[in-house]
Amino acid sequence: MFEPRDVALRDLWARLDTSAPSPTPTWMSDSTGLASPFPVDALAQASVAAAAGAAAQLHGTPVPEIDAARVGSSFRADQLLRIDGEAPGGFALLSGFWRAADGWVRTHANYAHHRHRLLAALGLPDDGEGPDGLAGAVAERSAVEVEDVVTAADGIAVAVRDRTTWSSSAPGRAVAAEPLVTIRRTEVPTPGVGTRIRVLDLTRVIAGPVATRTLALAGADVLRVDPPHLPELPAQQVDTGLGKRTTVLDAADPRLRELADTADVVVTGYRPGALDRFGLAPEDLLERRPELVVVRLDAWGWTGPWAGRRGFDSIVQAASGIAAACARDDGRPGALPAQALDHATGYLAAASALLGLAERATRGGSIRELALARTAEWLWAHPDLATEAPPVEPVRQALGRVEVPPPVFGDGWVEPAHQIGADEPFWVS
Repeated sequence: MFEPRDVALRDLWARLDTSAPSPTPTWMSDSTGLASPFPVDALAQASVAAAAGAAAQLHGTPVPEIDAARVGSSFRADQLLRIDGEAPGGFALLSGFWRAADGWVRTHANYAHHRHRLLAALGLPDDGEGPDGLAGAVAERSAVEVEDVVTAADGIAVAVRDRTTWSSSAPGRAVAAEPLVTIRRTEVPTPGVGTRIRVLDLTRVIAGPVATRTLALAGADVLRVDPPHLPELPAQQVDTGLGKRTTVLDAADPRLRELADTADVVVTGYRPGALDRFGLAPEDLLERRPELVVVRLDAWGWTGPWAGRRGFDSIVQAASGIAAACARDDGRPGALPAQALDHATGYLAAASALLGLAERATRGGSIRELALARTAEWLWAHPDLATEAPPVEPVRQALGRVEVPPPVFGDGWVEPAHQIGADEPFWVS
């Protein structure tokens, strides 16, 4: 009899659309500790195993051993990270659930520009009333009204929906109609791969950086590029920057396009269309370099009325019915035990990229699209794979001033993450 993680792995592998046989990893432990009414434990282990199996497929090596305790710690990195012995803190004060006139709203204001837009949309001063002021402003409006006015101001807020409401909505139906992974291939075979894979990382929290961190773990030369006007949160970089180099370039800088045109993989995590005017649309990239593998991630999928909307893991949980299903006894919406949509989507994106590289010689380059909301649909579709996931002791690795979860497979991290912008914009391979 197969364990839930084995069933989940076979299912996820089939959705990656590869002729390679599903991997059969050696499991070193049984539980991630990610207890949930949803099959988070099975999804976490299976998504990591898919990435490990895809790396083995590309390199022609055995599938690495998978330690479920490491997987659980990695998914909970935001909770386990320590800098000089101190936890850097989680969500900002204005990120969270707020009671509206007819329900609940979930906001995300970790970045300063999102905080500013949230407050401005609700008529609040940027330097003013803090959580009390936000609570009062939200309480005066319906949840959907808050969602609408904040979204119109390019901020991030969503009405908390139950599963039925989400499933019957236009964006919910659009997401449900999409596959977990969409793949479009050039069908232009391109033999030969360089001695080290070059990965251009144009992503931000958390799924994209997890994907590219995993590609670095699989031996790639990963260069993350951040815009000069939107700095990354330091704690995010400490965790998801492991194994990579990092530089700062404006999107209009011709060096960015040159990097894209000499990469093997380009991973983007910005909203659909955000990079198109700079010659970085997936179709333009593949026209110039048919063997390229382009991986795109977003929050809400790639069709439907919310396809271009901003979103994060916590926001998708709130809209898709997960937060309502995890509600506390007092009715306040809850959450999964980790940012599981982000992490699982990241590992699946890495798996898809690696499989894309493996098939370039026969099927050419490809565009591969994944979304947090699609991963949420997978959780809803597999209630039979939910497990108790008994608690496990967290696993950390010390790297100088920081303690981080060790990698999900292979040996430990070699060095801490570089500070944003610490490296030059060129390939070392």
